[in-house]
Amino acid sequence: MVENDNNIIPPFNHNLQVQTVLLTLTNCTAGVEDDQPLISREHDRLLPIANVGRIMKQILPPNAKISKESKETMQECVSEFVGFVTGEASSKCSQEKRKTMNGGDICWALGSLGFDDYAEALKRYLHKYREAEEERVHHNKAKEAPALVDLGLNLMERRRF
Repeated sequence: MVENDNNIIPPFNHNLQVQTVLLTLTNCTAGVEDDQPLISREHDRLLPIANVGRIMKQILPPNAKISKESKETMQECVSEFVGFVTGEASSKCSQEKRKTMNGGDICWALGSLGFDDYAEALKRYLHKYREAEEERVHHNKAKEAPALVDLGLNLMERRRF
């Protein structure tokens, strides 16, 4: 822990940051139309500053303040990082003649760019995320099955009378 003006700043939370990076990377889209004005391109290139500020606040003590300049600087950095990683993953997909980029491509890109620690953490998160999604789907199917059986029995009972 680091002390700062009588406040204790918690250690870096890798899980929270990996989740944020994964969500950010999976929500990005590549490519900008050539006929769009330059101002629109600059705006589209940057992640929303409110989201960047919210992520920054999560790691700081509750009473800490973040200047607008700090948020803008971080916005530029994280936007560049996301573009850098996405570009590497996109190149891999192009070489493999695929149009859809997936989480595994992002993990590969992080590793190939030298961010091995992030790549491994992201692989673990992606695996857990996929397991949770699979469990959620099975849980929803199990919930729907009795309702469908009840509906079928009710219809059959009504037909008898």
